[in-house]
Amino acid sequence: MSSNSTTTTCAPNDTLCTIKAHELEIIIVPSILLGLTLITLVAVCFLRFCPSRKRSRTTAPRHYKSPQHSHAHRDTHRHTNRHTHRHSHRHNLTGIDAPPGINPLEHEQLPMSVQQVQHNAKTTLAAVPQTSTQRQASSFSHVTILPQTLPSNPNDPVSVYRAQRNNRHVILRVLKESSNRSEKQQFLGFASFLSQLGPHPFIPALLDVNSVQPPLRIELEELQHRDLLGFLWRCRTDNSGLDSSHGMTEKRIFNMAGQVASALEYLHSQSCIHGNIGARSVLVGADLTAKLWGLSAAYRRKTQNGSTGEVDDMELKKWQAPEVLARRSVSQSSDIWSFGVLLYEMVTLGDPPFAQVLSTELLQYLQRGKHLKRPAACSSSLYSIIKSCCQWNSQQRLSMSNLIRTLQAGEQSANERTLITVAEPINTERYLREAGYGDAYNYAVF
Repeated sequence: MSSNSTTTTCAPNDTLCTIKAHELEIIIVPSILLGLTLITLVAVCFLRFCPSRKRSRTTAPRHYKSPQHSHAHRDTHRHTNRHTHRHSHRHNLTGIDAPPGINPLEHEQLPMSVQQVQHNAKTTLAAVPQTSTQRQASSFSHVTILPQTLPSNPNDPVSVYRAQRNNRHVILRVLKESSNRSEKQQFLGFASFLSQLGPHPFIPALLDVNSVQPPLRIELEELQHRDLLGFLWRCRTDNSGLDSSHGMTEKRIFNMAGQVASALEYLHSQSCIHGNIGARSVLVGADLTAKLWGLSAAYRRKTQNGSTGEVDDMELKKWQAPEVLARRSVSQSSDIWSFGVLLYEMVTLGDPPFAQVLSTELLQYLQRGKHLKRPAACSSSLYSIIKSCCQWNSQQRLSMSNLIRTLQAGEQSANERTLITVAEPINTERYLREAGYGDAYNYAVF
């Protein structure tokens, strides 16, 4: 009689006896399989989630490196290397640490949720300069409203201050707490745009960004003489007490214009059109180094993928190329036209271009073959460059490389002793009217 046969060991209706006889198949094997299944699920969950959290804590942000970094001074390159090395040990940083000052917040982390700047590329703020714990322990002092040469737009969501940090003068662009979500996204997008441009010796240095807790803030280096337009106006009234080392000479015009052209060439190499070149958009340092700013228009244009319309409406027409006035496609040569107008401003110590022409009639005026008139203090070589920049046909304007070479050659033979003088002081109300500022609010340098 077999021990495994239920028919011989158990009665036909004895269920308990039948279960005991088949205990291995009915209870033990399914229990083992269920246990192994649960153990496998626990292991899979552990491997799936725990290492991911660990990686998110140990991944440091990537630092942007400019492909055109060779254009910068060696000192700027060494400073950037030291800055990167100083923060390489901060493995727990996943966003931008907010420096102290206005509502300081230490050791916070920022999720990367900035709106896209380009339609085909994701924008993050990982490239924005980071701040160390030691720097966070400092604070701003002597915070005051930055004086503006021209009135600013009262509806601008950004306030501009000058302050000191560690005995260094800085400029603070602070987003007003009343700003809406769209304005906040624009502010953060502009900060990301600046960081991605990378350093250049003739573009103001981006020092820091607070994007953690309101008020959001962008910190930039301050240039002592602020905007070039105001500097030119002061040269009108201060010439009696200035020598050639501090006033405007023809040689200095060529030198400063060459610095602005170098910055503009760099922007073009980054596929950016400035779109807002003028004396108001150039900053002047203590050593009279010129740095190109006014990059809001470049950011808006890049955000809108080079479209016209709203961008053009916010810019001053007296500085714009004919194709911009006609709302045709904008190119890098449009900046060349505006650069020629900048040269006119410099040699006239801040006169408005096309002063006797209304903004609404400027396009028709240019269609008749009219040009900027030659200023009294303008040499033939400088005026030739102005006319070469301001050609109606964009294909006939100087290329950026030829412009830089022409400026360098002109600087070699330019007059460096005779100060450019203008007897008449500037009348601000008249200037605003003749420059067409009633049609736009793009006044603020920063």
